[in-house]
Amino acid sequence: MQTVIHRADSRGYFDYGWLQTRHSFSFGNYHNPERMNFGLLRVFNDDIVAPAMGFSRHPHDNMEIVSIPLAGELAHKDSAGHEQVIKPNHVQVMSAGTGIQHSEYNHSTTGVTNFLQIWILPDAKMHAPRYDQKSFDPASRANKVQTLVSPAQDDETLWLHQDAYFSRADLDTGIALDYEMHSRGNGVYLFLVSGSVGIAGEELHQRDGMGVWETHTITMTALEKSEALLIEVPMV
Repeated sequence: MQTVIHRADSRGYFDYGWLQTRHSFSFGNYHNPERMNFGLLRVFNDDIVAPAMGFSRHPHDNMEIVSIPLAGELAHKDSAGHEQVIKPNHVQVMSAGTGIQHSEYNHSTTGVTNFLQIWILPDAKMHAPRYDQKSFDPASRANKVQTLVSPAQDDETLWLHQDAYFSRADLDTGIALDYEMHSRGNGVYLFLVSGSVGIAGEELHQRDGMGVWETHTITMTALEKSEALLIEVPMV
């Protein structure tokens, strides 16, 4: 088993007034040659957007982009005609493919929006752009793994163009939970939204991240009530 830990306070941080953003991997004005990616996970940003502010229309291509709101509401509008609002317990997937432009704004005029913006490298270039979102019942991740995104095109999860899986788990104190890799050669990046867990002999605390690979199963034990996001990706 191989591991890497990214402590919450070691992330790149920028305060633009309307946006407070923390980068687990090199992005924008943050460059760290030792933090370029975890396997095919390329970007993991933890963004807090001021009321009625946001990202104006901008382009993307050849990237699988997943957005997960943790607080507040995020308004999305893109060049393919999609105009939606996502909120906590929703997940959004946008395959940029051959090219798409979109904007993202805090839908509230009074409160901040906190969301995770995550980019995965696709299995091939030049896919047709696509957009989807789905609401997930938080009760279905109480002390168990709830899969949010997978390669499977079914009604249970959202899908993307990669052998990648996004899952969440909400754990009560003392609960130990196993996570099994779906594919040989994959690794999993665990981001602790809140709480504290023990994993592979280490303790993770709120907003810490940990990558684990060269193993089939990991076990996380909640040291207090905790919320975890797990992203499984190919390591090559």
